Amino acid sequence: MFLGTYSPRLDEKGRLILPAKYREELAEGLVLTRGQERCLYVFSVREFERVHEQLRAAPLSSKQARDYIRVFLSGASDEVPDKQGRVTIPPPLRDYAGLDRELAVIGAGTRVEIWDAQAWNEYLNEKEAVFSDTEEEVVPGLF
Repeated sequence: MFLGTYSPRLDEKGRLILPAKYREELAEGLVLTRGQERCLYVFSVREFERVHEQLRAAPLSSKQARDYIRVFLSGASDEVPDKQGRVTIPPPLRDYAGLDRELAVIGAGTRVEIWDAQAWNEYLNEKEAVFSDTEEEVVPGLF
């Protein structure tokens, strides 16, 4: 499970050093793709295969499903971290997420998310108030 928030920097070659806690799970390879809210999703290969199977179950007759699958998969890039735990983020994905040098890398359970640091801070500031006011109906049985 991926947990926590980290603040790495993107180097001049568009590489990110993965947080040490994430490296073992992602060492054999990972898939980067467009995420929602203009971040990037990072999946282990195994988890991406599971997500892909769920996508395959969507009916081809659903325009919304087709649109989502196209955007999600067309931006996907499979990568293997180097010996220092660095992974290259392709330019189209950097552009999509508006990544500058300062990043926020967060654990989101089954995936990692990569955000531009300023965008993450703005998102978090906005959502923390909503988080405090969340009622049981949003996540039934959580507490």
